[in-house]
Amino acid sequence: MEILNNIWVAVSTENKILVDILLVPFGIVESLLMMMLILFISNAIPTKKQKIIYAILIFFVMKFTNYIIANPFNVFINYFVMFIAACLILKITFLNSLISTIFSAIIINLVTTLILNPFITLFGISTNELSVIPIYRILYVTTVYIPILIVIMILKHRGYRITFVESLDKNTKRMIFITMLLGLLTVVIQSITLFYYVDTLPILITFLNFISFFVYFTINIYALTRAFKLVSTAKKLQSAEEYNKTLHVLHDGVRCFKHDFDNTVTTIGGYIATEDMKGLKDYYSQLVDDCQSVNNLYLLDPDSVKNDGIYNLLVQKYNEADSENIKINISFLLDLSTLNMKIYDFAKILGILLDNAIESSAKCEKKIINLIFRNDYTNSRQLIIIENTYKNKNLDIEKIFEKGHSEKENHTGLGLWEVRKIIKKNNNINLHTSKTDELFSQQLEIYYKQEK
Repeated sequence: MEILNNIWVAVSTENKILVDILLVPFGIVESLLMMMLILFISNAIPTKKQKIIYAILIFFVMKFTNYIIANPFNVFINYFVMFIAACLILKITFLNSLISTIFSAIIINLVTTLILNPFITLFGISTNELSVIPIYRILYVTTVYIPILIVIMILKHRGYRITFVESLDKNTKRMIFITMLLGLLTVVIQSITLFYYVDTLPILITFLNFISFFVYFTINIYALTRAFKLVSTAKKLQSAEEYNKTLHVLHDGVRCFKHDFDNTVTTIGGYIATEDMKGLKDYYSQLVDDCQSVNNLYLLDPDSVKNDGIYNLLVQKYNEADSENIKINISFLLDLSTLNMKIYDFAKILGILLDNAIESSAKCEKKIINLIFRNDYTNSRQLIIIENTYKNKNLDIEKIFEKGHSEKENHTGLGLWEVRKIIKKNNNINLHTSKTDELFSQQLEIYYKQEK
């Protein structure tokens, strides 16, 4: 009984050292919660090693700033480090890192705003006593962490993710950036006000403050959602416009084929009647080439590609190749909605590889590009293969990836160097480059885990 009494005295009286010791595991939990929030909001998929490094760094930064910087200003340093670490360690883009970090800070501040005043009022303590009495500090931290964990579970269940930022135009990105900075300023003011005046503020004022804070950021989230819908609608309209052009070409091709059908049959009959098999083979190969161009356009269908952005990219590159009289053979057997990499990185790689293939084959007498999308279930990977005819048979397939290397005039030579940078930061992606006497090949391999 005496032991229990001593333990109770230890945890119910001021003891800053004991608070610091007991909060170590809670600090680990807090760093993990922050990381989970940022990952869920940003839709990032880092490696296990990156997650461990990030969580450990945030934990030690929070402990370090807690000793050298007065509360609540140390919290702002923590958020800044979280933002920088998200960019450098988790490999999240600048704007996505900013948005996810600020929204994480908003969620934590909303929970704190709602809980802190009722908590100290209920137990009849001051904020200083809350900081130095172990039992109150542990109980308060637990009370804050539980709602945050519930929010994370809701985010995970609902699937709320930032997946559209990179596809926005510069003006929209600038608007979001300014909005986020204003949001951060609001969080800073809110935190300082709450820290210094929570003891004197009535619970009603605190509740009204929480409501206004919540409404302000709900409006901001709504504005971001509207921006996403506008971008999505614009993409769909652009896809519809491109598809209409494709349909016109298909329609004209079918009309021409129907118009020439009798002539085609008569010509084939002539070759058969004279038993001219060589002439029939030559004629058939030319007929197949003509049909293949119509078939390629048929494959360039938004319902087949299942991604508006990639569809528009493919149509644009197809038209560029067609203007250079390049024959493109397309095989599309892959659902891009299941692509196991960021669509922004994929579009960048695909665009660069297609640009290089078009420029290379355009110089050749025989202008051919083979574009293949397929799923390799045996090796658990998605394959995008681009083959093209090329002129320089002495091409060094390693040197082409070096920064500044280019065989074209007035080109920076940054395309394939940029591709290699993207490949290196994704541990499930590989690019296999090869060549034969006739074709230069780039095989993009995207690996995924098989579902058991």
